[in-house]
Amino acid sequence: MAKDIICGMYVDEAKTPFKAERRGTMYYFCSENCLKEFLAPEREFRGLKIFTAFSITLGATTAFFEYFAPALLGVGHNFTWVGIPNYVLLFLLATPVQFIGGWRFYKGTLDAFRAKQANMDSLIAVGTSAAWVYSTLITFAPNIFPTTTTMGGPAVYFTESGLIIGFILLGKTMEHIVKGRASEAVRKLLDLQPKMALIIKDGAEVEIPVEQVQVDNVLVVRPGEKIPVDGVVIDGYSSVDQSVVTGESIPVDKKTGDEVIGATVNKSGLLKIRATKIGSDTTLSQIVKMVEDAIVSQTPIQRMADLISSYFVPIVIAIALGAFSFWYFAGGLPFAVAFIMLVSVLIVACPCALGIATPAAIMIGASKGAQNGILIKNGEYLEKAHRITTVVFDKTGTLTKGEPNLTDVVTLDTLAENEVLRLAAIAERGSEHPLGEAIVKGAKERGLNISEPNGFEAIPGQGIKASYDGKSILIGNRRLMEESKVRVDTAENTMKTLEEDGKTPMLVAIDGKLSGILAVADTLKENATAAVDRLQSMRIDVAMLTGDNQRTANAIARKLGINRVLAEVLPADKAKVVGELRGAGKVVAMVGDGVNDAPALASSDVGIAIGSGTDIAKEAGGVVLMRNDVTDVVKSIELSKKVVRKIKENLFWAFAYNVVLIPVAAGVLYPSLGVLLNPIFAAIAMAASSITVTFNSMLLNRWRPKT
Repeated sequence: MAKDIICGMYVDEAKTPFKAERRGTMYYFCSENCLKEFLAPEREFRGLKIFTAFSITLGATTAFFEYFAPALLGVGHNFTWVGIPNYVLLFLLATPVQFIGGWRFYKGTLDAFRAKQANMDSLIAVGTSAAWVYSTLITFAPNIFPTTTTMGGPAVYFTESGLIIGFILLGKTMEHIVKGRASEAVRKLLDLQPKMALIIKDGAEVEIPVEQVQVDNVLVVRPGEKIPVDGVVIDGYSSVDQSVVTGESIPVDKKTGDEVIGATVNKSGLLKIRATKIGSDTTLSQIVKMVEDAIVSQTPIQRMADLISSYFVPIVIAIALGAFSFWYFAGGLPFAVAFIMLVSVLIVACPCALGIATPAAIMIGASKGAQNGILIKNGEYLEKAHRITTVVFDKTGTLTKGEPNLTDVVTLDTLAENEVLRLAAIAERGSEHPLGEAIVKGAKERGLNISEPNGFEAIPGQGIKASYDGKSILIGNRRLMEESKVRVDTAENTMKTLEEDGKTPMLVAIDGKLSGILAVADTLKENATAAVDRLQSMRIDVAMLTGDNQRTANAIARKLGINRVLAEVLPADKAKVVGELRGAGKVVAMVGDGVNDAPALASSDVGIAIGSGTDIAKEAGGVVLMRNDVTDVVKSIELSKKVVRKIKENLFWAFAYNVVLIPVAAGVLYPSLGVLLNPIFAAIAMAASSITVTFNSMLLNRWRPKT
């Protein structure tokens, strides 16, 4: 079963003829009205406002002549007004509202009938039609029914039928405004992409519509301009503001070879970019599609509400007919009194609020997530995340930077620290080994001058030999030093300490004498410790899963405060470990880079892919973190808790209105207190329930991630 994202009604995909596809997702609707609103929301909204004003105006005029004019003139209800009987005048005022303002409800009922199911329009159409038909018969064939007055008013209900339609349309208008604001962030995403792009064609710059950009086109983006599509920088250097897509507030430096995202803003230098992704494949389009998928998808709590809704309409009709029959035939009440109960039950029970309780919260929650670089692929993941009891982190590339960095420079001779590092970097300048690259990078970060070595030799499994300015330089492990007759016994304690800390030490000898130790390690990401601390403060167990050796894994875990370490696990076995945790009753979130960890992400309750690539989003888990920041794991769980709390509040309010007011409308309070629910107030209450639920969901817009 699908959810009509316009009205929130339960829809059978196999029966309904009303459906539309957008960006690869099929949407189903309960009626043509909802389909039209989806396809052309602005045009539908204009029409809705016109019909609302039309119905409210005529409904209020009807109320004046039905209730206030007789009192002002001191005459009976069915007096003559400029030669026209008052009931006939009321008929003339109410009928356009019934069949022009209320046409959408008849159309929706007819659509539902064709699809062999009931919808919310059915209740409104049946209730208002009953009131209008009864009042029309009283007007033109008064002998059919007794002219008993009800609740101090006349025995016709033209005001009720007209104002009911007016108030329901007003509720839909307000709901449309609120929901429009809720999804405004998603719609604005699509507007972020520039309309035109400047490409290089036959050596000249040519401006074309962005839709005509092809893969491998070379684009020119000047300072202050938006980048039209995803691509790779082939020339130039600049800082790029990516906040609209990733939520990062600080511009990111981009150079040749770096990837850029469409709709982000080039801040400073001129860039030449080769287009790699266009149209629906761009990061921006994928973000919008994932948010829309999350909105239309069903969560377990939503499926429960849908099941209730599917039985709700026929049950309500049965209650309305039962209440009328009981009070009229068994209770002996006048027809008009029993009839008002029937109309009130049908109107007040309209399950609009029940239908939108979950989608409204998910829509805003998914939008807020997207604004903060958190993409939720499916509403079910958004709901599941609040129940997470265990978060399992991959180590490399998730908690750590995923690349070796120079961490320590230890001197063992008279040479200064920077001199040891400078000579080592000169020796490693021609090396392609990651450890050698880390040494060169570390020296550059210190601003050291790195010259070309005079000679270079790589010794597999041991290290390198090099010469520079008459000096011989050795960098490598114990075996290299032993074979080169360099004593290392004075460095053993330092080496052991560094190794226990998960680092890879490299010995440096100058002219046959041990001069220092360089240590290289995969360092922690800036916010990794803060993320782990925050999760543990939320009483969530944190574990680390890695294919690295136990010693290195333990060293990283100690720095992070993680007690549970699962090391030396092959990629193929990671999913098995996650499965075992779930089998032990844990609700598990797996956090990884979405490539090597894809099986584990898929086998967890909530897979969280960390990284900025949309390919990751397609392949891996249910939540994608656009920024390479593990604190967003905490934010996604906090957002889930907020959304689920709103869903529960919404369902409470939706059920509260129905549970409390249906019995009142059916006459429960009439024997003891003489209280009946006027259909007008029933319509106001029904509209108020929808508005309450939608505005309550709108409060999610105030959510800000904790820093």
